Amino acid sequence: MISLRSPQDVDRPTAIALGSFDGLHHGHRRVIAAVTGSEPALGPVPTIVSFWPHPREVLHGEARLRLDLPSEKLALLEPLGIRQLVLVPFDRALAVLTPEAFVEQVLVAQLAAQSIAVGENFRFGSGRSGDAQTLKTLGERHGMAVQVLPMLWDGPERVSSSRIRRALAAGDVAEARRLLERPYRFSGRVVRGRGLGRELGWPTANLQVDGRKFLPKEGVYAALAAVGDGPTCAAVMNLGPQPTVDPMAPSAVEVHLLDQGEELVGVELAGRELTVEPLAWLRTQMKFGNFEALSAQIAADAAQALQLGQAELAAMGSGRHG
Repeated sequence: MISLRSPQDVDRPTAIALGSFDGLHHGHRRVIAAVTGSEPALGPVPTIVSFWPHPREVLHGEARLRLDLPSEKLALLEPLGIRQLVLVPFDRALAVLTPEAFVEQVLVAQLAAQSIAVGENFRFGSGRSGDAQTLKTLGERHGMAVQVLPMLWDGPERVSSSRIRRALAAGDVAEARRLLERPYRFSGRVVRGRGLGRELGWPTANLQVDGRKFLPKEGVYAALAAVGDGPTCAAVMNLGPQPTVDPMAPSAVEVHLLDQGEELVGVELAGRELTVEPLAWLRTQMKFGNFEALSAQIAADAAQALQLGQAELAAMGSGRHG
C-alpha cells in the first residue's frame, strides 16, 4: 500500500510530482506520469508532494474543502505508480521562504529530489514569486531534471479542480464524473439520529462526514452506497437541512438504503463507515404540510433513485463504468 509520509520520513531519493492534485483529474495524471518510470525499484522513488493545509487557509484564513482527503488519495494514487504521498506542513515560516530557499531546504535537503514534474501554472515561494521556469532554472543549478506539463483543455476551458467543484456545487454530478474520469464519492461514519426516519417508514443512516470534504449541492439525490466492504446498493440521499422534520437542525447527510441494502434495515449501523456515490440530483428540499405528504414524496424519490441506481449497478456489472 502506498505510504503517507512526512518530509522527515520520506524514502529517498525521489522523483517528485509537485502540486495539490485535488481530484486527480486527467491533467494531474499527466504530471504524475512524468515521474513514474517503468523500473521504479531501480531509480528514485515516485512521490507526490503536496502542502497541508492549503496555503490559502494559512495566509488568508480561507476554508479550502478538498475533493479528495489524504486518506482517499492514497487509494487513487497507488494504481498510478506512486509509492508515497508526502504532505509538507504549510505554515508561515514556510510561506516566507524564497523560491531558492524552498528548493534548497525542502526539495534538495529534505526530499533528495532527482527529478520534478509540475503543471505550467505552478507557483511557489514567498508571495508566489516563483513559477515553473524559476523551478527549471533552480533545478539545473542543483542537478534536478524539471519537466513542465502543459494545461489540459476541455472545450473553451481548462480541466481544473475548481471546475469540478463548480459542477458539484450545481448538483451536476455527471459533469463532475466526466471531468474526474471516475465517480465522485465521499464517506462518513454512521451516527445515531433521533429515529424520525424510521417512524416515517424510511429509516436512514446519518453520516458524520469530515468537515474538510467538499460536498455537492444540497438536495435529494439518487445514489449508490456501501457499508464498509459490503456490496454496493442503490440509495436515496438527503443532503442539507430538514425543513419539515426540524427546520432548526443543522445540515445533515441522510442515506436510505434500497434494493439489497434493505437487508441492512434494522441492523445496527452506528459506528460503521458508509461510502456514498451520488448519481443524480433529484430535487431541492421543501417543506411539506404534514409527515404523510413528506413520506409520499420520499416514496417517489426512492422509486426514482432505485431505477437510476439499478441501471448504474447493471452498467458497472457490464464493465461500462469504473
